[in-house]
Amino acid sequence: MTMRALLAAIAALALALTGCATGENTNSSEFVFVSPGGKTEIFYDGPDRKPLPDLSGSDLMDDTKRLSLTDYRGKVVILNVWGQWCAPCRTEAAQLQKIQETYPDRVQVLGINFRDNQREVPQDFVRDRGLTYPSIYDPSGRTLLVLKGYPRTVVPATFVIDKQGNVAAAYLRELLVEDLTPVIDRLSAE
Repeated sequence: MTMRALLAAIAALALALTGCATGENTNSSEFVFVSPGGKTEIFYDGPDRKPLPDLSGSDLMDDTKRLSLTDYRGKVVILNVWGQWCAPCRTEAAQLQKIQETYPDRVQVLGINFRDNQREVPQDFVRDRGLTYPSIYDPSGRTLLVLKGYPRTVVPATFVIDKQGNVAAAYLRELLVEDLTPVIDRLSAE
C-alpha cells in the first residue's frame, strides 16, 4: 500500500468515526427519540417528524385480540405508556379518558400497559376508572423497542402521532387535557 493510499484510508476512517460521534441519526426516515438537554416536552415539525414503526400487541382486556398503531391511521393517536403502579398514571388516565370522549372522531388514545406482570391488576384499574380507550398489554416492554432511544424507565410517557403516523410530540411527564388540546387541534387541522 502506498503512503498516499494509507493516508487516504486513515482520513476516510477518521471522517467516518467523526460522523458516528455526533450522535446524529444516519437513517433520517425513522423516528429515534432524543431529549435535548433533558427536556420533558419535545415537539417535532416539518422534516423533524418521522414515522413510528408499527407497534402492536395483545389487547389488555381481551388477550385474543391484537391492537396495532396502524389500525388508527387517519386519526391523531395519543400513545400513552402507563402502569397501574404509577401514581401519576392514576391521575393521567382520567385526563386521557376526557380526551377520548371530547374528540372521538379525530383522536384515538392508545395505552401501553407496562411492567404489570399480572394482567388482572391493570384490568381492574381500567374497569374501576371506566376507561374506554384500549391498551396493549406489555409487561416486559417489548412493544416499546420500536421507540428507539426512549428511556423505558420513564413512566408515564406520551407520544402524539399525527394522522400519517409520524411522531409530532413527546411528553415525559404527567399530562392534563389542557396540555394536549392545542397539539390535537393543530394536528387535526392538518
